[in-house]
Amino acid sequence: MRRALLFLTLSVALATLACSNNQAAGPAGGEAGGPPGGGMPPLPVEAVTVQLEPLAAGLQTVGSLRADEQVVVRPEVAGRIVRIHFQEGGRVAAGQALFTLDPSTAQAAYNEALANLENSRRNAARAGELARQKLVAQADYDRARAQLEVDQARAASARTALAKMTLRAPFSGQVGLREVSVGEFVNVGDALVTLVRLDPIEVDFSVPESALAQLRAGQAITVTVDAFPGDRFGGEVVAIDPVVDPNTRSVRLRARIANPDGRLHPGQFAQLQLQSGGAQRGLLIPEQALLQQGEERYVFTIVDGKAKRTAIKTGVRVPGKVQVVEGLKPGDTVITAGQTKPMMGDGLPVQPMPAPGAAPAAAGKPPAAKAKPQADEPQAH
Repeated sequence: MRRALLFLTLSVALATLACSNNQAAGPAGGEAGGPPGGGMPPLPVEAVTVQLEPLAAGLQTVGSLRADEQVVVRPEVAGRIVRIHFQEGGRVAAGQALFTLDPSTAQAAYNEALANLENSRRNAARAGELARQKLVAQADYDRARAQLEVDQARAASARTALAKMTLRAPFSGQVGLREVSVGEFVNVGDALVTLVRLDPIEVDFSVPESALAQLRAGQAITVTVDAFPGDRFGGEVVAIDPVVDPNTRSVRLRARIANPDGRLHPGQFAQLQLQSGGAQRGLLIPEQALLQQGEERYVFTIVDGKAKRTAIKTGVRVPGKVQVVEGLKPGDTVITAGQTKPMMGDGLPVQPMPAPGAAPAAAGKPPAAKAKPQADEPQAH
């Protein structure tokens, strides 16, 4: 009897305690089984605070070297090659013979034209003398003069055809590797060899349209190439394309560089710096922070602990960074890693984390725990 009474008393006490706990939790406890506070935790991201930074005194970009003059030598008439007048890779002067085609047929045609011309010249002279003596009609003299002019034209045509049997350099430069050999028959338009002028050499490149105000003909540039690290080659801008590319929003330029030793070659990749005014300052963001959708360029900033998509306009590029000319202001926080994750979007809670090797932000540290008094310290009462 006593055991039954004790069991009943314990059961009532446990039920009362459970009810009191449920009432204490109330609505603030959230749904049963859910995490405190509900919602997903902030997304960890890496971010930087943008500030005004010094820009290089000029624009930096890349381009491709091209020959000042370049042509593929091709024959205007068909024929068999009988002589090659140059060494592959050597230099030639303007007007120097490069190839000679078999001239026998053209020479014979020219000789025939000269003979006919000489005969017509004698006939015209004889007819003129007889016409002055009134021994022939004026029409006969006119026909002799017309035949003379026809034969003169035929002789000039034959002389031109004979000259085309020798292919000459249109300008001074360096020849490449020939495509034919002596004895080979070539047709009209066949490629025989490439001739290029290497001094001076040119470089084509593009810059953003936002930099148009800093461009001018005669502007000094400095060029470096991977083949000669540490060497810098000077030149100047010679032409600016008047049309802005609507796809890339950039403008093309061409510069000329002295190349007396021939170290620079067409097709080489080049890094360029255009000299402009004094040092300037601008907002720079890491290149990896920049995103693009269609023609819109944007970044994700952090505002009140949440991500915000922000459209921007960019300016010049420097190694590893790009200038922002519109859309950001000093002190804005820009996400540099994590902004490409699928869940990223406007209003997403984010937690900025220090970049690798960077010290953690002071604001992210929890407050230090109060030190416990040592056993031998007196306790306050």
